[in-house]
Amino acid sequence: MTDRQTIRCPRCRQEALWQDNPFRPFCSQKCQLIDLGRWAQEEYKVPGQKLMDPDNLLEFPNERD
Repeated sequence: MTDRQTIRCPRCRQEALWQDNPFRPFCSQKCQLIDLGRWAQEEYKVPGQKLMDPDNLLEFPNERD
């Protein structure tokens, strides 16, 4: 007998199969796209120090010959 591992969707908390699930760790494409949208809208952020100031992206350091 095959043991089917289930997980909880990180967005809706519904149980979903892990194996043969093209949307894992999510239960569906809907939950996957909602999560992607939240990252795109910067609702989720990775903690840490900013490496670049977005206002200075077009400024380059002086180049030496």
